[in-house]
Amino acid sequence: MIGLPDGVAACLFDLDGVLTSTATLHEIAWQRTFDAFLATRTDGDRAPFTKHDYTAFVDGRPRADGVRTFLTSRGIRLPEGEPDDTPDAATVNGVGNRKNEALLALIDERGIQPYPGSVAYLNAARDAGLKIGVVTSSANGEHVLDVADLAEFVQARVDGITIADEHLRGKPAPDSFLAGARALGVAPSEAAVFEDALSGVEAGRAGGFRYVVGVNRADQAEQLRDHGADVVVDDLADLLGGSR
Repeated sequence: MIGLPDGVAACLFDLDGVLTSTATLHEIAWQRTFDAFLATRTDGDRAPFTKHDYTAFVDGRPRADGVRTFLTSRGIRLPEGEPDDTPDAATVNGVGNRKNEALLALIDERGIQPYPGSVAYLNAARDAGLKIGVVTSSANGEHVLDVADLAEFVQARVDGITIADEHLRGKPAPDSFLAGARALGVAPSEAAVFEDALSGVEAGRAGGFRYVVGVNRADQAEQLRDHGADVVVDDLADLLGGSR
């Protein structure tokens, strides 16, 4: 009764935008960071950061990949720098760390709420005996799960720290989801991926996973299907009550 095909033994959930509403906070943090950064430049396209920019270049990607991809779209190149660069450094890592500061401030200010339908689905998946993992590009995955009171559901977590430590390619490459499947002891053909980002859906399809669920939080249902989703829902609770 959880809307998955036979043979699925594990669920791999993206975090921001699938289980929690923090994707909105990420978008705001990116917008504030990039708009402030672009205002300091004399090169490239300095138009304000848009929702299209977030979806096309940033959403679902590891932080440094998002900085690099967006700035490339604007004709701006920065040195990589180091992971511990200060937030005011004019480097890929510096801009990424500035965004993380903005995100953590928003979390402190607004808190984190899990989607009620996602909590209902997590309970149903656990009751059905499925293994549960979280695969997120965010380095704040552990903190977000704790604040949202979701950690109790999660048997394995792959996050931005894991991606960096294990030198995994970020989404849309399938590496992080494949690492999540390994951590749960299942093959990709035994796991379902749940994603709201186009890059994440593409990663699930590229990894050969049994089922890819696109979660339509940004009015992009057709694009989610085009990138490889087997089914698209507006909320995970839509999957409850029967198979699809």
